[in-house]
Amino acid sequence: MANQAVEIPTSFKIALERAEWQERKEHHEKRISEIVDDYLKRRAHHEKDPVMDFLFEYYAFRPSQLKRWTPGFGVLLKKMEHPGELSLSELTCDDAGGYLDPRLFPDNRNSSLKWILGMLEQSADKQPAFGCFGMHEWAMVYKADEVRHDRVPLRLSRAELESFVESRPLVCTHFDAYRFFTDQARPMNKFDLSRDRFADTEQPGCLHTNMDLYKWGFKWYPWISGDLLREAFELAVEARVIDMKASPYDLRGRGLEPIRIETEKGRVEYLEKQREIYRRSIPVRRKLIDEYRILVEQFAS
Repeated sequence: MANQAVEIPTSFKIALERAEWQERKEHHEKRISEIVDDYLKRRAHHEKDPVMDFLFEYYAFRPSQLKRWTPGFGVLLKKMEHPGELSLSELTCDDAGGYLDPRLFPDNRNSSLKWILGMLEQSADKQPAFGCFGMHEWAMVYKADEVRHDRVPLRLSRAELESFVESRPLVCTHFDAYRFFTDQARPMNKFDLSRDRFADTEQPGCLHTNMDLYKWGFKWYPWISGDLLREAFELAVEARVIDMKASPYDLRGRGLEPIRIETEKGRVEYLEKQREIYRRSIPVRRKLIDEYRILVEQFAS
């Protein structure tokens, strides 16, 4: 349902000259193509990819949508001749230029908008917690009859894998990883996580929490800017690579050298990479919060 009560703004916080918004659009399309086009060719031949499949199947946002740049809400695109230049149904044009029409904002999702903003703000204010060492992927195969990536071999034998999981604490704070733990592994986790307390347990050091910044961006496409969505996606790709390198799967045949968290050296390496993802997530989370606040103030206050 569109928000018919909202008037078209007479002024915009940001106005982009035609050359600038076209350059941003072209840069966005080029950068996304560099990341996803080879993957799409492999997928066309039914080749599995544990890194990229996660980003487009679990997250369920199509590559074609990701490639389609959006200015986000409150941005005027000067000298735009017709909405079809960006292929966004929410776009409208007048004498001033093109912009996302606030009358087409889906106001039936306002409660979701406010919940996501509150969760992002709550997570941003917390001290990051490290030390999980990517054990969630191991807990997902612990004493499992079947594994999620059944076409990829494991690096350790079943007995070695189970012994390692039992030797380490499980301290996962992210419910959407925890819910895939095996029944035998779930009681071993320090925290009893639930969907109802999702926002309370999210914390910014978590690799999956930082991957999810991409999800919270595309949840409100095209009202969140394409530049920010791309930044969140690039962070998610890097985080997922680390996630899979530290997993019990052997992905060397796909060019991913393991981070051997079953060794002290591997745990040090993982911690360094986890901290780097956290540092990179800070500006992405802050910009996402800023854009969400604008939407909440405009549509859900």
